[in-house]
Amino acid sequence: MALRTVTRKLGRQVLPIFSSSQLHSHATSFGFKEVREEEKSQMVGNVFTSVASNYDLMNDLMSAGLHRLWKERLISKLNPFPGMKHLDVAGGTGDVAFRILETINSVKRRALQDFLEDNLLEETQIYICDINPNMLNVGKKRALERGLGEDRSLTWVEGDAESLNFVNDSMDGYTIAFGIRNVTHIEKVLAEAYRVLKRGGRFLCLELSHVEIPIFKELYDYYSFSVIPAMGELVAGDRESYQYLVESIRRFPSQEKFASMIADAGFQKVEYENLVGGVVATHSGLKI
Repeated sequence: MALRTVTRKLGRQVLPIFSSSQLHSHATSFGFKEVREEEKSQMVGNVFTSVASNYDLMNDLMSAGLHRLWKERLISKLNPFPGMKHLDVAGGTGDVAFRILETINSVKRRALQDFLEDNLLEETQIYICDINPNMLNVGKKRALERGLGEDRSLTWVEGDAESLNFVNDSMDGYTIAFGIRNVTHIEKVLAEAYRVLKRGGRFLCLELSHVEIPIFKELYDYYSFSVIPAMGELVAGDRESYQYLVESIRRFPSQEKFASMIADAGFQKVEYENLVGGVVATHSGLKI
């Protein structure tokens, strides 16, 4: 799990791969298919409407529960603190947001000054933003089941990662887990993340990525294309959606290319860390 730092020089080296004509063309990828840009968001929306009710169960099955450890790793890099303003994008089911809130509450419980603790309790705000209302409904239901339905620290927002309805320099942290590969314009998402973060704010992304170890890659490809769609059909009754999810991973930029895009969005100290040989990678950057 070596941590790799990406410099601006690297960003300039790989940037030509993503020319402006490619990024702003009228065609984009939906898995291995080419579709019109205006069609992609609706098609992705249909996928997540279909998988919403089984989303977390399928994450457990597909990753053998490892997605929980990956999210904990993401949050450890975020280092949440009482009183923070945080934005979790594409996090409709609440899985990341609940973990962040739990970490903050754990810090509060260890606080020595009750007065300070009580005041910070009122200030902490975690916004869960998702473009899909079905995913948000799952998250709200899970919040109720956890006794968090009336928790004022959690705010559920239907919104587009490419055009956020939050003011400039308003967030201490920004996370997006398993969501950025589904957007139409990655560079717009990164620009919006940079815009809403305060100076010193951290951008963190957890995403399924690229395995390069030869034998492991062959096993991973077999599992991805043969097992996961079949599992989706068996458990969720939806093979096509999970076929798309597998294909979308292969169309996502490599770890180095994505890191350079983060740097080109203006973030400093850009780093990434491969987990499980690159099956998943965390990327981070600071707005300085």
